Amino acid sequence: MSLVIRNLQRAIPVRRALLRKRVDQIRRILGVQQFDLAVICIGNQHIQRLNRTYRSKNLPTDVLSFPFHENLKPGELPKACCQDELNLGDIFLGVEYIYQQCEENKEDYNSVLTVTVAHGLCHLLGYQHSTEADWRQMYERETQILQEINRLSGTNLQPLTKNHF
Repeated sequence: MSLVIRNLQRAIPVRRALLRKRVDQIRRILGVQQFDLAVICIGNQHIQRLNRTYRSKNLPTDVLSFPFHENLKPGELPKACCQDELNLGDIFLGVEYIYQQCEENKEDYNSVLTVTVAHGLCHLLGYQHSTEADWRQMYERETQILQEINRLSGTNLQPLTKNHF
């Protein structure tokens, strides 16, 4: 199904072709190519406003995921009863925030975008990291995804939640 990538900010360049390739790889690894997905790249003000509205945290962040199907068990594929429900949801990438973090930590921005999308997709599929048990489950799934990406692309990507607990 469709993958929509929108860049709604101008502060940081986004290599959309590379991002699309990585998102498609992650979707194949997760077996969710049949579902629609939107990845929206936004700046600090926009991500901060969303974070404040939906998470009551008044600061920018790297990623916010808004699942179309709520209350999925981790890793469970959504059950669509009609064509309109073949949708995973939306991932908002705070690319300005991500870029700033990459500059501070001397990390490759495009690699971190890939890791962040994998993290966001895990959230769309019911994974969370609010407890240590949930974190372990999400960390394992992110690790599996990124190991496959690393195998395909010769990279050395690590999960976003690596040092969460």
